Amino acid sequence: MTVLHSVDFFPSGNAPVAIEPRLPQGAFPEHHHDFHEIVIVEHGTGIHVFNGQPYTISGGTICYVRDHDRHLYEHTDNLCLTNVLYRSPDAFQFLSGLNQLLPQETEGHYPSHWRVNQSTLNQVRQIVQQLEQDDEASDAPALANREMLFMQLLVMLRRSSRAEGALNNDARLSQLLAWLEDHFTEEVCWESLVARFSLSLRTLHRQLKQQTGLTPQRYLNRLRLIKARHLLRHGDQSVTDIAYQCGFGDSNHFSTLFRREFNWSPRDIRQGRDVSGQ
Repeated sequence: MTVLHSVDFFPSGNAPVAIEPRLPQGAFPEHHHDFHEIVIVEHGTGIHVFNGQPYTISGGTICYVRDHDRHLYEHTDNLCLTNVLYRSPDAFQFLSGLNQLLPQETEGHYPSHWRVNQSTLNQVRQIVQQLEQDDEASDAPALANREMLFMQLLVMLRRSSRAEGALNNDARLSQLLAWLEDHFTEEVCWESLVARFSLSLRTLHRQLKQQTGLTPQRYLNRLRLIKARHLLRHGDQSVTDIAYQCGFGDSNHFSTLFRREFNWSPRDIRQGRDVSGQ
């Protein structure tokens, strides 16, 4: 497995934070780092396989990756990322208690993927730009300023994850997509779902198309197909059982959509042909 080393990414030995844009991010094999990173998805779509579990990512997705986490990107479509790399919180010189602003693993569950709305994403970009402007300076005031900006970033992301009350359409869309990630196996009535998140069908179509290039049903199908491919690779259920388990009522229709999405049949995936290149 590929290991990425901090010496290749941080501008100096004592720099606490580094910015690594990926514009675009193509498919990248499984790897881990000797540093931590916050992945900010600017736009586009892709699959982020995180510790063996696939997640659909698109503009506004935030991923928290620890140094020991294994991850890779695949099936990317104009996926543009900004990676905020940071050393262990204990290595910061002017700040303490950063762990309290980072996701914490509880009973084996680590909340690695969040979503933010467009307004928060724009504010995040402003902080990232400030971090990029002075990444070569290594004197104490410059290092203290970079640590302060990084803390502002963590606070902003933490507050956005807990935001409640009045939400704009962009925030409601983020909540709807997060709901689909957890409930993709269920039968979805789009009229009822948009009403649940105080959106209109027209707004859902327009905003989802802008963010992902997909219609709502195509987005849902792709999410289901991604989960099905993971089960085909790592489970032992039949193709029919997996189709039903992932929300498809007809296994033939599932196979047709699967081949159209991945250029491989479910049977090819089960036999490992997409990996072996046969």
